[in-house]
Amino acid sequence: MGYMWSIEERVGVAGMLHASWPAVETHPSQRTLAVCRVTGPAVVLGSTQAESLVDLRRAGARGIEVVRRRSGGGAVLVMPGDPVWVDVWVPRRDPLWNDDVGRAFDWLGDAWATALEAVGCQGMSAHRGRYEPSTRWSSLVCFGGVGAGEVVTSDGRKVVGVSQRRTRNGAWFHSACILEWDATELLGVLDLPDAERELARLGLAGAVAGVVDLVGRSDGRVIDGPAIVAALVDALPS
Repeated sequence: MGYMWSIEERVGVAGMLHASWPAVETHPSQRTLAVCRVTGPAVVLGSTQAESLVDLRRAGARGIEVVRRRSGGGAVLVMPGDPVWVDVWVPRRDPLWNDDVGRAFDWLGDAWATALEAVGCQGMSAHRGRYEPSTRWSSLVCFGGVGAGEVVTSDGRKVVGVSQRRTRNGAWFHSACILEWDATELLGVLDLPDAERELARLGLAGAVAGVVDLVGRSDGRVIDGPAIVAALVDALPS
C-alpha cells in the first residue's frame, strides 16, 4: 500500500514558519510537505548559534528579521522566493522514518537530487556520511559545509541544505534550495570585520551553486520555485 502525501503552502514571516506547524500538530500521523513562502527577509540561525553572530544594527537597517530554528547548522538568509524553502514531516511509524539521525536524510536528499536533474541540473547527488566543512566559514554559514542528505553538484558545490528536528511524534525536515547564489547580503548583516566579510564572500562563491546559476536562462526555460517544487513532489517516495 502506498503512503499518501498531504501538500500545503504556508505563508508568513520566517519566525512564525519555524515556530510551529499547525497541520502536523493536528495530524501527526500524516506525511506532509509544506512549501514555505516568507513575506520578508530573515536571517535564520541554527539552534546552537548565538544571536551575537548577527550585527543587529545592520540587520535592522536592512529590514531583515533575525530568528532561530530548532534544528542545527549555520545561518541562512531567506528572502521571498529564494531559497526555495520546503519543509517535510515524517511520522515515527512511517516507513521513511529512520532511527539513525545521520541516515534519516537519505531519502529526502535523493528526492531533491532527482528533482533537480528533472529541471536540467546535471550530476546532482545527495551527500552520504559525515559533515564536511567545505570552507572555513562552515560553522557560521549553513552553505559553507555539506552534511548528510544535502545535495551537491559533481564538483562538490552545495545546492540544497537540509536540517531536522525530532519530536516524540516524528521528524520535521527543513530544506532550502538556492536559486541564485550570492552571499553578500547574508554576510552584510553578520558581525564580521570588513576584510573577513570579503574573504568569506569569495570563499563561499566557489562552494555553492544555485539552480539558475547551473541551468542558466537560455532557450526560454523558466526555472523558478514552482517548477522546482513540482519536480520535488513528483520525486517523493510513495
